[in-house]
Amino acid sequence: MTELDLPAGLIRTLSLSMVITSVVAVEVRRLRLAAGAYAVQALLLVGLLLSYAQVNPALYWWAATAFLTKAVLTPWFLFRYIGRTQELEVPPLIGFVPSVVLASLLMILFFRLTHGQVELLAPSPHAQEEVFRTNLAVASTVFVLGIYGILSRRDAVKTVIGLCLLENGVHLSLVSLAPELSETALFGIASEVVVTVFLLLYVIEGVYRVFGTTDTFRLRELQW
Repeated sequence: MTELDLPAGLIRTLSLSMVITSVVAVEVRRLRLAAGAYAVQALLLVGLLLSYAQVNPALYWWAATAFLTKAVLTPWFLFRYIGRTQELEVPPLIGFVPSVVLASLLMILFFRLTHGQVELLAPSPHAQEEVFRTNLAVASTVFVLGIYGILSRRDAVKTVIGLCLLENGVHLSLVSLAPELSETALFGIASEVVVTVFLLLYVIEGVYRVFGTTDTFRLRELQW
């Protein structure tokens, strides 16, 4: 499979749009908007899987599963629990402007690093072609932004969203490195974290009932 076998322009557009939705999901303070940004990113990932499915029909199954778990169930869980807890994010560890600057620096750094050093990070024939290089650079950027969201936020819902972004970065790298293998779809389906998201949100709702907030720093007050 080569870049000529794929709709490279569409794939590149969908992939780069995932970076934008990651920044919005991490930085926006209204939790419903953050969950909506994640839902849009999930649809972008589904579109990428469908684009790659032209050379590997097994990816249609993964795309269908991702649509159900990422674009339907996970956003529904998020919106449901946001409605039961609170609309505004607990103030994060870093202020809005410094956080945007830091997130932008991380985005630029990891995108350029992965795109420029892809031969060392992923020494495979696919990684040498532009569309795959871009996808791997986006995957690492989304992954890092997910980690940043987890570490810099005090709001438990934002932590869950960061976990979801991290998962999307892993899945994008997986389909970019081995899109033609039938096992790729199997690994992708098997590594969905929708059950984990449900359980985390269930715990978050319980914490909110006890403390009246989704601030993860309050967890230290729990007594065993």
